[in-house]
Amino acid sequence: MGTEAHIILGIESSCDETAVALVTADRRILAQRIASQEEEHAPYGGVVPEIAARAHAERLAPMIDAVMADADMDLDRVDAIAATAGPGLIGGVMVGLVSAKALAMAASKPLIAVNHLEGHALSPRLADETLAFPYLLLLVSGGHCQILCVEGVGQYRRLATTIDDALGEAFDKTAKILGLGYPGGPAVERLAREGDAKAVPLPRPLKGSKEPHFSFAGLKSAVLRAHESGDHKAADIAASFQQAAVDCLIDRLEKAIGEAGPFPALVVAGGVAANQTVRGALEDLAQRHTMRFTAPPLALCTDNAAMIAWAGSERLTLEPDFTGDPLDFKARPRWPLDPEAEAVRGAGVKA
Repeated sequence: MGTEAHIILGIESSCDETAVALVTADRRILAQRIASQEEEHAPYGGVVPEIAARAHAERLAPMIDAVMADADMDLDRVDAIAATAGPGLIGGVMVGLVSAKALAMAASKPLIAVNHLEGHALSPRLADETLAFPYLLLLVSGGHCQILCVEGVGQYRRLATTIDDALGEAFDKTAKILGLGYPGGPAVERLAREGDAKAVPLPRPLKGSKEPHFSFAGLKSAVLRAHESGDHKAADIAASFQQAAVDCLIDRLEKAIGEAGPFPALVVAGGVAANQTVRGALEDLAQRHTMRFTAPPLALCTDNAAMIAWAGSERLTLEPDFTGDPLDFKARPRWPLDPEAEAVRGAGVKA
């Protein structure tokens, strides 16, 4: 299969966004659509897996038709079908993967089973053609918080992960404690702009620790205690929480750079990468270490299908004779980017 002009149809359904996109090998997003499920999950303060899977099943087929129409294209002109095969909420992952299998079989196109985390890891390269391997990646999302050395497509060396909760989870929990609703990350960031980041004494778990990993469970608990005390304004709690989280990120990255660096570039990806305070702190860190800093556009930070299509495109470029993953490829609730990484205490489910 030629790589010069291939077109990939991408499908993403790992959590609470149903997304479809068409992406070319030369980094053009021909069409994309994302359907949020915020209204469905808002009453529960978080994602309900059964509701998410049902919403994906209802929306995906019409969205695929709409994206193809937006690009004035039919499946004959598509070179491969890429879909998230994990990790994620298994019901939603299965909806997207089964749909991709059906399309691949009906149109005689290769199926590319994409690791959702690899989609995030490679997404900065979709927006920035000058970003070359290797680079240091901070992957921060609702379910994952990791530092990885990205050495190439399919080549990841995990340097750190969370031993309990991901940072995105901590943002969502803080929002729930403060009554800010769902999704929590953007709400906490907005409220934090009105607060004093030094007003509430909150812990920085594992800051200065010899081990390289993250921990945010204790920070969440401290936010709850601060709120229940009644001694602090909600905006001050939000600002202080956000600053504590940033301090933890920078401390852990400093350790990774010191032990595994130097790296030519520092890259951030995942939903939390949309937070401007986080981005600013990471950019300052990169400058101190004379590293280039790269972050994808905000539209590519949260879950989207363009990054899944792009990950498929990267694989086709690397393996031009690739004929597709087997149609019996199984959806995976867990799928580490670095399967050789040592197990971490407390992180058995999310690592």
